[in-house]
Amino acid sequence: MRILAVAVFCYVFAGAPPALAQGIATAADETAVRAVVAKYVDARERRDPKLLEALFTADADQLTTTGEWRQGRDNVVRGGLASSQANPGSRHITIETVRFVAAGVAIADGRYEITEAQNTAPRRMRTTFVVVRAGSSEWRIAAIRNMAPTEPAR
Repeated sequence: MRILAVAVFCYVFAGAPPALAQGIATAADETAVRAVVAKYVDARERRDPKLLEALFTADADQLTTTGEWRQGRDNVVRGGLASSQANPGSRHITIETVRFVAAGVAIADGRYEITEAQNTAPRRMRTTFVVVRAGSSEWRIAAIRNMAPTEPAR
């Protein structure tokens, strides 16, 4: 009970997270956004076009680390499956932040890692998902941006 009282105190006096305080999102919305990304990873691992297709808006797009710009749900799904075939390995995305920029619009940023063979170093990238509310509680991926870190300029 004491822990709950401290949590409520901190929430009231330190303030709610900005998006939640402004009323554009709820904790359930953040959970749903994170769940969509987890479903995306699962669908990629399964290489299941139907599961992938269900996660995207019709006008979704993806910018890959190679600079390829996939436009439209069909191209995003087809390109993702081709990429999984060409780059085998286990994919892991860890969402670090979810920020709601408007009602029904979230930006989810995180780490993206592809682990290939047991004796090779994982490929480490950054990823950003733009996720939009498609219905009263349904969330869909509208855009993905993947970035490969580079050496800092000297």
